Amino acid sequence: MPTITVSLPQTSYQIDIASGSLNQLGKQMQKLGVGKKVLVVSNPEIFDYYGDTCINSLQNNGFETFTHLIPAGEQYKNLRSIEQIYDTALTNRIERSSTLVALGGGVIGDMTGFAAATWLRGVNFVQVPTTLLAMVDASVGGKTGVNHPQGKNLIGAFYQPKLVAIDPDVLKTLPEKEFRAGIAEVIKYGVIWDEDLFTKLEQAEHIDNFSAIAPEFLQTILVRSCQAKADVVSQDEKEAGLRAILNYGHTIGHAVESLTNYQQFVHGEAVAIGMVAAGKIAVRMGLWTKAEAARQDKLIAKAGLPLDIPSQLKIDDILETIKSDKKVKAGKVRFILPTKIGAVTITDRSTSELIKEALP
Repeated sequence: MPTITVSLPQTSYQIDIASGSLNQLGKQMQKLGVGKKVLVVSNPEIFDYYGDTCINSLQNNGFETFTHLIPAGEQYKNLRSIEQIYDTALTNRIERSSTLVALGGGVIGDMTGFAAATWLRGVNFVQVPTTLLAMVDASVGGKTGVNHPQGKNLIGAFYQPKLVAIDPDVLKTLPEKEFRAGIAEVIKYGVIWDEDLFTKLEQAEHIDNFSAIAPEFLQTILVRSCQAKADVVSQDEKEAGLRAILNYGHTIGHAVESLTNYQQFVHGEAVAIGMVAAGKIAVRMGLWTKAEAARQDKLIAKAGLPLDIPSQLKIDDILETIKSDKKVKAGKVRFILPTKIGAVTITDRSTSELIKEALP
């Protein structure tokens, strides 16, 4: 079983990646020395697929389990849903030694983590991601939170899990649209950190659906992506500097999501659009070449992901939305822009005029 360590001063933890590991969740959690009460948070569709396996594994290893289901969709990622998790936690007397388990994608993971961070001022938290995007990105690093009507993830906390348990087998039930969304984040790691991963994706015959990717290559994708994020987070847990590079493609991506009311694109699709836009801005600023931008865009297209900002969105509206982004510092928007495949820079020199010129 490949195991990656996220090394942090106070809250180091393991990312375990193994086929069939959902059956072993109870044994894995026994090793953590946590209390016997576990609240599993999921959505109805994921729970229908994997709830019994998860619950049985926990109960067979002596855990007392409770369940809270949240409807699927970004529109439910709000404080009302968090309040409902609290209600279930209160009803079932979830204590400080208890554990909240997130069984689902990034939305479930973000909300469960935020609930764990704030219930009784902090209870144990375990991530069991069931989407590719959550496996390679959202489940690792301790960012938790919910959306505000005016912006994505504006309410949240840094709160690290005790364990990230990744079972690639669960991806067989993931819709292709969601699989491609996860590949967007994998491409992101190639651009910002791992040139070799980027090249491997270019060389692969197919990267747009689960069934076309060999298990060995999927394992490589998971391990390389999780290692990249672990490397970054270990150096900068709370985004004081380096960790901001993980937001590549997210500045404009988040604006696209918000302005389309989280209905037109899933997160990875919006990130893909944001990466293409960031590439154009980087070329305009002379930070990287048109040839490198073309390589990125070709790979994004190969993954079956969108490239263009929707025609109905106005650049002025995107710029206005960006102003409320978490990455604004001292009133200036910080963009993560590539300088070559495998490296990026953080800059606040991308003026509104330059962005308009780059994104006509």
